[in-house]
Amino acid sequence: MDSSFSLKPVRPADQAAVRRSNLALVLRHLRDAGPRSRAAIAADTGLNKGTVSSLVAELVERGLAREGERERAGAVGRPGTIVELDGRGVGGIGVEINVDYLTALALDLTGAVLFEQRVALDVQALPVAKVLDAGAELTARALRECRRLGVTPAGVTVGIPALVDVTSGTVALAPNLHWTDVPVVRGITDRLTRRLGPPSFPIRTANDANLGALGEYAMGSMAGTADLVYLTGEIGVGGGVISGGRLLGGAEGFSGEVGHIQVDPAGRVCGCGRRGCWETLVGMAGMLRLAASPADPVHDPSLDLEQRLDMIRRRAELKDKRTLDALAQVGTGLGVGAAVLVNVFNPRVVLLGGYFAQLGPYLLGPMLTELAARVIAPGIGGCRVELSWLGFSAASRGGAHVALQAVFDDPALVPVRPERDSG
Repeated sequence: MDSSFSLKPVRPADQAAVRRSNLALVLRHLRDAGPRSRAAIAADTGLNKGTVSSLVAELVERGLAREGERERAGAVGRPGTIVELDGRGVGGIGVEINVDYLTALALDLTGAVLFEQRVALDVQALPVAKVLDAGAELTARALRECRRLGVTPAGVTVGIPALVDVTSGTVALAPNLHWTDVPVVRGITDRLTRRLGPPSFPIRTANDANLGALGEYAMGSMAGTADLVYLTGEIGVGGGVISGGRLLGGAEGFSGEVGHIQVDPAGRVCGCGRRGCWETLVGMAGMLRLAASPADPVHDPSLDLEQRLDMIRRRAELKDKRTLDALAQVGTGLGVGAAVLVNVFNPRVVLLGGYFAQLGPYLLGPMLTELAARVIAPGIGGCRVELSWLGFSAASRGGAHVALQAVFDDPALVPVRPERDSG
């Protein structure tokens, strides 16, 4: 499954580089195809059996693979030992900084969750330094838990609803956070160093919706869908596009800001300073404005996001007219903007995440009506709309996936562990 986050320059390969490439090939094959005998790995990858045996031995020494049971009776020739992905000693951490919450999540190489925590935080109301302090502290908690479990971190990826310069690790513009030219990677690195010492792993930052799309593509309900548009509803609206199995990052890596498609030139002023952006109609702030008066507790950023959405859901279940009217209006607006994306990208699936997934049953009807009316291709181009299972963890999962992808690209980054217990 190719979900690379960036393109790498191609250089002539020497013998060591070829071996590293083959190590990566075998490790990714174990991830994607599941447990295999050495003979099966050789047949599947085209490598010879001797090379596969040597590569598997090295992956076992690095704690990235382990030997399991013998093949069942009936296999052709002498039964071999099954090899499977291990990686329980390697972890990736994804962190999300959003308008009213922070999330951190750590996964091991097999996708098992090692740590997950979300905290409510009114990011808009705080100085950048305070937000980075809180983000670094949450990241440190995840790292301490990895240390307790004996897991070596492969990296940290910080997702932010922003235009992000991934090369420099700087947020160029985050309209809903009111951030401009914030050196996030440097800020988090400095703060982690004060807490835990200098990190021995890379720290990156990226647009949260792009990370969400990667998280969904790698491990969500629509995992492996080669043509996918992911839409996440937070205070604003973000989107990530997977096309032909690859994330579309854009020429400068600034893709994902679909919430700023203008749908109403005479509409409300957006956080970006322009009028009538799509997210002013269908972002969570817009939905809450329609559904409840300003003094209503659903507007309280100190409450956990799930609590606030549970209030809206309960009111909808009780047939509260204002709530149902608000959700119907949002569903219609969602279809208006999504139709633009379906006409442009012709995805197999439009996947709704964030609060769109939480309140999906009330949004899907009017959304599908608008899509049918506005998408030019018959049958909305073979596209269907699905609800994410990952909820508000998609971006942090995508961030952890990006951190771990470096290991799948180059297993030699993980040191040999000759004394590792393979049991």
